[in-house]
Amino acid sequence: MRISRIYHPEVLNTDTEIELSADASHHLGRVLRAQSGQEISLFNGDGFDYSAQLSQVSKKQVFAEITGKTENQTESPLKLHLGQVISRGDRMDFTIQKSVELGVTEITPLISERCGVKLNAERMNKKVEQWQKIAIGACEQSGRAFVPKINPVIQLNDWLATEFDGTRVNLHPYAKHGISGLALTNQQAQLLIGPEGGLSDDEIEKAREYEFIDVLMGPRVLRTETAGLSAISLLQSYFGDLG
Repeated sequence: MRISRIYHPEVLNTDTEIELSADASHHLGRVLRAQSGQEISLFNGDGFDYSAQLSQVSKKQVFAEITGKTENQTESPLKLHLGQVISRGDRMDFTIQKSVELGVTEITPLISERCGVKLNAERMNKKVEQWQKIAIGACEQSGRAFVPKINPVIQLNDWLATEFDGTRVNLHPYAKHGISGLALTNQQAQLLIGPEGGLSDDEIEKAREYEFIDVLMGPRVLRTETAGLSAISLLQSYFGDLG
């Protein structure tokens, strides 16, 4: 019986034995109490899943023999880049995890005027490392073929000014149409989600200058994590692979 799906950050080849990472070894050896001979699934973000059999298991080291390779076809045709203003507490962790499960391909954490999170550069870097691990865990759970990149934290205005060849979307309570009214120029989109207090008028206007389209999510006011995940779901439903 296959007991787990594990991310391995290195090249994988069939008919070879590898030592799994310290985190994976701890999870298999100490948490799951895996035994030699049990089967697992490995992936490294190259678009394939690799079947493997555990060959040596201890509490500190786990080795596996790679036995096969199959193409993973779980990725959405929509390439969706989420620009999320950092939220407080574990809300950002939740947003990262669920947006990866829903199929986003890239995430950029943003600082805006009303962002309530104030951390120095060192702590921000540690946060990005933590969010990348959360993204990997979400891929292990959801069966994704590729691991979305969590970009370094940047200022909102700097992110708006980056070049992008696709449709840019910003949620706005007074927009004239919803996501169903969008027409994507290709299968690439950027989604901007503001902080709990919303974007300032200047930031909204700046986003429009950089060709972000205002989109209405409905008559109710949604929290930042609810708004983002709802918008991702609708974008995947209309232009991706949900529904």
